[in-house]
Amino acid sequence: MWAFIKRHEGLWLFTRSPAVMIAAIVALAIMIGAVFAPWIAPVNPYDLASFSLMDGLLPPVWEEFGSERFLLGTDDQGRDMISSILYGARLSLIIGVSAMIIASVLGVGLGLAAGYFGGRFDAIVMRIADIQLALPAILTALLIDGIARGILPPEMQQDLRVAVLTLAIALSLWVNFARTARASTFVQMNKEYVQAAVMQGQHPLRIMFVHILPNILGPLLVIMTVDLASAILLEATLSFLGIGLPADSPSLGTLIRIGMQFLLSGEWWILWIPTLFLIALVVSINVLGDFLRDVFNPRLR
Repeated sequence: MWAFIKRHEGLWLFTRSPAVMIAAIVALAIMIGAVFAPWIAPVNPYDLASFSLMDGLLPPVWEEFGSERFLLGTDDQGRDMISSILYGARLSLIIGVSAMIIASVLGVGLGLAAGYFGGRFDAIVMRIADIQLALPAILTALLIDGIARGILPPEMQQDLRVAVLTLAIALSLWVNFARTARASTFVQMNKEYVQAAVMQGQHPLRIMFVHILPNILGPLLVIMTVDLASAILLEATLSFLGIGLPADSPSLGTLIRIGMQFLLSGEWWILWIPTLFLIALVVSINVLGDFLRDVFNPRLR
């Protein structure tokens, strides 16, 4: 087993880095808890019958007046903080992963096409990317979210809120994928295997997705990891500002926004526990992204 690990540089570097191992354990534990929240969480925070206002604002179990029924305390509605955080992480990860997948498909597709065909199409895609890079991602997401709210009928806005938020985040993050895929495609176009495929008359789509794409996956995987953390932070920021998900959908950003209302009244756990949970999730994902960058580009070590 140890000989197998030593033969694979990525696994060898992983076992030699305690910080990366801890980050992987934290990220995996949070993701497992989020995926299996309906079975792990003590109660369902979406079910009004599962909590009582009489249990509201109970501190964590180690504080005075804490209850063993609620290890991390409750919020003002009497919802168990553990359950709210697990369900909130579940919703945040669903939005983050979905947005990252949409952004990667859109960005990689446009980047491959721009790098392969060049010319006017490349110029148009890159000018759009340059314009979007001039705006912070949160402003782009706010703009897209506002446009969607103006287009959709009022009766559909609530039902499509998660989809709109996911799409807004995805359209604010596709640029990095496009620029990286385009630059890597330019490099691969000069390789003999691509020129041979062109000489054989293979279809451009086959050349891009069968020959070029597998050879540029390294940097794209790094961007996927970094953009996943960015998507989760964007969702939390928008929900914190009251623009993302509503209060009855307790994502991590919504929980932090609710907790801010009780910061000065002494109920610190309503704010700080979800905040620390979000920080642990984002930092662990970023550490794994840095690790992948070092594996795929040894010159950066």
